[in-house]
Amino acid sequence: MIITKCQPVSVGEMIIEEFMVPLEITQGRLAKAMGVSRRTVNEICTNKRSITVDTALMLAKVFNNTPDFWLNLQRRNDIWKALHTPKRKARIDQARPIREAFASAC
Repeated sequence: MIITKCQPVSVGEMIIEEFMVPLEITQGRLAKAMGVSRRTVNEICTNKRSITVDTALMLAKVFNNTPDFWLNLQRRNDIWKALHTPKRKARIDQARPIREAFASAC
């Protein structure tokens, strides 16, 4: 797993910069094409909402690509945020390999 210092491109940024701007479509038009509310699209575009598998499937259909494309973007950001949020990172750092965790029990 490669973790970068810079936060990866978000789903919202990808939608806006690589799809909405070049295709000259609004959030309202994208929402209509996806069959969701404009608020849902706005929250995704402003990174206030993560995408689900269902959303990834809709985006893939609308933009003629794959759900994996969208889910990988989301996953990379989720991992990056977990490792760059001090409270979450501290909790993650407490985990140990199973053999190490039970080695002293014998």
